[in-house]
Amino acid sequence: MGIRRRGFLKLLGMTGMTLAVGANAVAVPDIDKEEEFNGILYDSTRCVDCRTCEEVCAESHKLPVPLPSDKIAAIRKTDETCNTVVNTYQTKKGEVYIKRQCMHCNEPACAAACLTKAMLKTKSGPVTWDADKCMGCRYCMISCPFDSPKFEYHSANPKIQKCDMCFERLKTEKSPACAANCPNEALLYGKRRELIQVARRRIYEKPDLYVEHIYGEHEAGGTGWLYLSPVSFDQLGMNISLQQTSYPSLTKGFLYTVPSVFVLVPTLLLGIYQASKNNHLNPEKEDE
Repeated sequence: MGIRRRGFLKLLGMTGMTLAVGANAVAVPDIDKEEEFNGILYDSTRCVDCRTCEEVCAESHKLPVPLPSDKIAAIRKTDETCNTVVNTYQTKKGEVYIKRQCMHCNEPACAAACLTKAMLKTKSGPVTWDADKCMGCRYCMISCPFDSPKFEYHSANPKIQKCDMCFERLKTEKSPACAANCPNEALLYGKRRELIQVARRRIYEKPDLYVEHIYGEHEAGGTGWLYLSPVSFDQLGMNISLQQTSYPSLTKGFLYTVPSVFVLVPTLLLGIYQASKNNHLNPEKEDE
């Protein structure tokens, strides 16, 4: 027999209240725009394509040794075997090198899409991944506007692989491995706001050397990696059509209520099933 109307309405009402409270209880964390995140400034005019950053990154994260320059493709993407790559672009001003890795967004879409908080924006700036919390959904890969997280498809125990700005190293060292070992000081590690000031000063002092654009200052709401270049960034394969606000800001309400729905709706369905089962075993008259 069906569920008694009064009992069903009571159950439905309690669930609705719980969903409403849950939606309010799961607060949307607004990141302070003045938060002193750490970041890295990459000055492509100082890069000499030595690829030392690739080598020390691989060593620090126990990844395969990068291939020699004469055996690599001209334009590469990061993958499950390398967290960073340096590519060479032919531009109006000659060869320009550009380093690519996770951008460590101020409000990362990958962390917002992660239901288990395996992908996390740390207070100091790096975006990290926790294997113990990951459920393998790979929403982080889909949501990232920079195509940074990579999945180990061929591994028996797959991981999400990406630059973590040497988060563990920073507990004992002053800077990430790539910045600490760059021989030409193309990489500068520090407080993000201070790096922006450095970048603006370099543009002001040498306007003929740099384009007047700090890539990462506003793209996708701002990123931990900041770039200076002698040419427009579209010539370097960088996406210049990204919105200036963070991507999670578009869907905060949805992203932070979905977990409540996943938890509470199955509970409601289970309650309906149990009520139906009890009514079948112990028939009673319907409420009038």
